[in-house]
Amino acid sequence: MNLFADFEIRIKNALETIDIVKEKRSEVDFNRVTVEPPRDQSHGDVATNAAMVLAKPLGTNPRALADIIATTIRNDPDVSDVSVAGPGFINIRLSIGYWQNLLATMIREGVDYGRSTLGQGRKANVEYVSANPTGPMHVGHCRGAVVGDALANLLAFAGYQVDKEYYINDAGSQIDVLARSAFLRYREALGEVVGEIPEGLYPGDYLVPVGQDLAKEYGQRLLAMPEDEWLPIVKDKAIEMMMAMIREDLEALNVKHDIFFSERTLHANGAQGIRQAINDLTFKGHVYRGTLPPPKGQLPEDWEDREQTLFRSTEVGDDIDRPLIKSDGSYTYFAADVAYFKDKYDRGYDEMIYVLGADHGGYVKRLEALARAVSGGSAKLTVLLCQLVKLFRNGEPVKMSKRSGNFVTLREVVDEVGRDAVRFMMLYRKSSEPLDFDFAKVTEQSKDNPVFYVQYAHARTASVLRQAKEAFPDLDLASIDLAGSTALITDPNEIQIVAKLAEYPRIVEAAALAQEPHRLAFYLYDLASSFHAHWNKGKDQPELRFVNDRNRQLSIARLGLVHAVACVLKSGLAITGTAAPEEMR
Repeated sequence: MNLFADFEIRIKNALETIDIVKEKRSEVDFNRVTVEPPRDQSHGDVATNAAMVLAKPLGTNPRALADIIATTIRNDPDVSDVSVAGPGFINIRLSIGYWQNLLATMIREGVDYGRSTLGQGRKANVEYVSANPTGPMHVGHCRGAVVGDALANLLAFAGYQVDKEYYINDAGSQIDVLARSAFLRYREALGEVVGEIPEGLYPGDYLVPVGQDLAKEYGQRLLAMPEDEWLPIVKDKAIEMMMAMIREDLEALNVKHDIFFSERTLHANGAQGIRQAINDLTFKGHVYRGTLPPPKGQLPEDWEDREQTLFRSTEVGDDIDRPLIKSDGSYTYFAADVAYFKDKYDRGYDEMIYVLGADHGGYVKRLEALARAVSGGSAKLTVLLCQLVKLFRNGEPVKMSKRSGNFVTLREVVDEVGRDAVRFMMLYRKSSEPLDFDFAKVTEQSKDNPVFYVQYAHARTASVLRQAKEAFPDLDLASIDLAGSTALITDPNEIQIVAKLAEYPRIVEAAALAQEPHRLAFYLYDLASSFHAHWNKGKDQPELRFVNDRNRQLSIARLGLVHAVACVLKSGLAITGTAAPEEMR
């Protein structure tokens, strides 16, 4: 149950009973009325702006209206106090009975507490990573992989029907370079001394196994073929082995895609997919023959000073019109983007989310314009840009990888610190902000290491349950109704933990709406902090301990609270793709 949604309904129902509102009901809009935590927790448990947004259409003073609303809200049996602050903010404090009943709901719902119907089953496609299959994934791909995967998990928890997609860029000049680089390693595998890798080819030793496999399968036969014959053979083998390596790297990071979409399928059968997509845009009036003025700065590859086929993207929100077909009849890179988006739209997705690196900022407007043109505005497209990750070790920049040739690989980072540390820390800053990742800091066991701090909180909840079995050997937690004893939870510190748990459904929905999974990581740290703080108080005040061998019923009630904390931590960690350990050493 979402506490804030519950009280939004209650407050709007209360507004309907106020005379001044009833007189001008047709003139007021309740959609602007919000219920949220007060900025200062000492002011109450929930706050509403109802008087602030309704005073003007009702023709009254916000403060006077707030007093009327407050009087009405005080009649709610779950409200213990209402106060008006400033020009008309209404702060509400809830009764202890409300918190006890809410805790019982949390216990009953378990790890499903906070699950939302916000998405109403709408189909969402989250495309992320989509690294060129030209080598191992680097740490820059890592952040997008984690953000995309966690966002997809979050949307699914919030009620969307989600598919995780990887777009394989297996067409274009970079794949030809990959094949020629692999062919060099093939010659090397046959005993030829290739020396220093020529400039323009991929230098990393990750292509050595590709060359060895080609040598084992084809022997000397490829050497006798002209390039136009061996190139497609080597290309297929290289893409196959690169994608296998990428899938293994993603698996190590606990990233799993539902769909791998090959760009080459768009170019198959005479580029039928691209032709059909352009024909669709043409039919809708978005394509014309014309010329483009030279753009400012460095000229892009697809600009030509002659007539060509253009997408009239400026009419749907873009800065400039975009080339689709060059003067020589070949398709531009953007033409494949058109076909790919149309394919997604034809698959029935209501929302398409692209998680891209910060260097793709120039793609945002053209993709948004494309979505409007193809779907007529019915489909929502969002581009999330992930800023760079800088690697440090004890404050010193990390040097490049020998394996890749010129960058640190994702797998090297995961192998050194573990996937949980990588995943959680990649989410512990807003993706649009740069991230410093220090190998030493993400492995230290302290409050300053968020992933340790949150996982340790979950491990402590499991420790409490083990302590309960020691204190009460006959206690069968599986058969006890933990939700039936919440009336014994009365300590203010315990109620504060319940209040922190109550924020979870709101955090889930807000993070899903904003498409910002980092909000969940921040919340989990705050929840862990509340739990650890109460645990530490129990060291000095035995009466606050979760397990009291002299008070069985109170211990059972507190075990219910611990169970609720454990479930929310486990639920949130699952969305981030991070483990919830039972023990930590």
